[in-house]
Amino acid sequence: MNVLVAYASRHGATQGIAERIAETLREAGIDARARSVESVPDLEGYDACVIGAAAYMFHWLKEAASFVRHHRAALGSMPVWLFSSGPLGTEPTNEKGQDQKLAAIPRELPELADLVAARGYRVFFGAYTHDRKPIGLAERFMTLMPASRDALPEGDFRDWPEIDAWAREIAAALTPVGAR
Repeated sequence: MNVLVAYASRHGATQGIAERIAETLREAGIDARARSVESVPDLEGYDACVIGAAAYMFHWLKEAASFVRHHRAALGSMPVWLFSSGPLGTEPTNEKGQDQKLAAIPRELPELADLVAARGYRVFFGAYTHDRKPIGLAERFMTLMPASRDALPEGDFRDWPEIDAWAREIAAALTPVGAR
């Protein structure tokens, strides 16, 4: 079993999640490697795929969505899981009482999941530091507005035990019952 864990990451938090998923899959005896979506020209040689992207302004990074759409035929013929990272903090609900992770599902994620018959998708909390170099118009705007900047909680909110547990679920789904 050869698994690709492809990712699109702006500042490295999503890349870290992808690398952790690949590591957990390897610990379960599955050949897995994490690679950026830009470095994967085709899916030849892969038996399954986990694809993740950072989410900004309720959207997956464009390069990840394009990757899924471009490779939809190959992805449709193998087991696929999707994830995103992006909400900040550790609170399960936001100030309106909504589940923070459900509210943070990128708009295109259900459509992409249907497109490739994904076996599931998850949203993980991300990471943010105020001193990182802004990328894109929205991030630059946030750095210019002190009130907006201070509204974003700073820190690494990735829940590693949750990420590991999900990767183990994927490994169990990919491992024949007799081999467990």
